[in-house]
Amino acid sequence: MEKRLFTSESVTEGHPDKVCDAISDAILDACMAEDPMSRVACETASCTGFVLVTGEITTKAKLDIPAIVRQTVNEIGYNDAKTGFDGNTCAVMVALDQQSPDIAMGVDKALEAKEGGLKDELDTGAGDQGMMFGYATNETDEYMPYPIALAQKLALQLTKVRKDGTLTYLRPDGKTQVTVEYDENGKPSRLDAVVLSTQHDPDVTQEQIHADIRKYVFDPILPKEMVDENTK
Repeated sequence: MEKRLFTSESVTEGHPDKVCDAISDAILDACMAEDPMSRVACETASCTGFVLVTGEITTKAKLDIPAIVRQTVNEIGYNDAKTGFDGNTCAVMVALDQQSPDIAMGVDKALEAKEGGLKDELDTGAGDQGMMFGYATNETDEYMPYPIALAQKLALQLTKVRKDGTLTYLRPDGKTQVTVEYDENGKPSRLDAVVLSTQHDPDVTQEQIHADIRKYVFDPILPKEMVDENTK
């Protein structure tokens, strides 16, 4: 097998996609906390100063969804208009329905239960929500492919130095990307390229950002034995 390059990326919690995921997850958590049998298909969309929560939810839980949205956005770090988004003042629109009767028909009772083949009280069927999964690999302790595991560690470190006050000029949005070279045996052999971009205050220089990111994000995370003179 010849050498090959494999690239993965990760984003921080302030990335718009992650913000929406976090809001949907928080609403799911709130439903499950009060009603473990909740059915939640919650979708979130956001733009500058605006959050839309939509989808289909059937639950006995009593939720203050705008409050959940604002708390989630503020915890991420968008709590001031100068960051481009403010959980305290953003508009929150909620457009939720209960689960569609056609889907509920299949979820309420599994076909096997309807035919008398199941006796367990948890004899529900499958709805239209899928869960995607991959496979485990021994490339890392996390059993994840090396490039994505490293990209995620960089994203977590970038968030850490923002939240603990190490780099006060950072803002919540950011992205990391790692390209790993695999040898002839399919093993990670070196880092070909590492890319990091981050939202930041307007008065900080690129030179300071480069120096700080190397010192406080790259150096603590990137394995020295994987970096050589040709790593970009």
